[in-house]
Amino acid sequence: MLAASILGAILHFGSIVMLAVGALLPIVDPLGGAPIYLAMTTALTSDERSRMAKSVAINSFLLLIASTLIGAYVLDFFGLSIPAVQVAGGIVVCLVGWSLLNSPNTQPAVDRSAAPAPTSDDLSQQAFYPMTMPLTVGPGSISVALTLGANPPAGFRSLLLTAVAHTVGILLVAIGVYLCYRYADRILRKLGPTGTGVVVRLTAFILLCIGVQICWNGVHALIANAFPSLRPSA
Repeated sequence: MLAASILGAILHFGSIVMLAVGALLPIVDPLGGAPIYLAMTTALTSDERSRMAKSVAINSFLLLIASTLIGAYVLDFFGLSIPAVQVAGGIVVCLVGWSLLNSPNTQPAVDRSAAPAPTSDDLSQQAFYPMTMPLTVGPGSISVALTLGANPPAGFRSLLLTAVAHTVGILLVAIGVYLCYRYADRILRKLGPTGTGVVVRLTAFILLCIGVQICWNGVHALIANAFPSLRPSA
């Protein structure tokens, strides 16, 4: 009886972890973001890109875990809604995608020792914006994280178990971000300059489309809330 109870608790814990990973990983999409990460860090050396990849992974973990555990309370405190976050975040994603789509062709450099070395403050600021938010953890990821933590279970033990499981799942996503960004140059080096340019342009266009979709989702939800009569009847 005790063994069955323990097994059931482990399976429940694992299901929550996999739910967090399955919900967040496709939206964060670190493998798809690797070309953009490399294109936006061409002026950095390999060591600096490695340190930034670690910073982006840590920032992503903290942002997602905060959105999951306390994000809903923060939005309620400021009187904000998830659709409003989607509209604002979607516009930012569109701007970043458009900028990358129209940027001049540059070959990602493995090492540029001749370039002026950026300071640690510059790297930290760039690691958070725009590398972490909105490129890695955008409004879509934040919306999913808010949804994961929107309905906490009753009881301290269940609440603690769910929080730990969400933390483990988000940690796995952050590790995926670090690995994909850390070795982005090795992945794209095999593509060559032409292949890398094609991948960067395609990814930038997809990012622009994602921003439009996120913004439209927010606008659609705001319109539906403002005009309930326009909602389709069941």
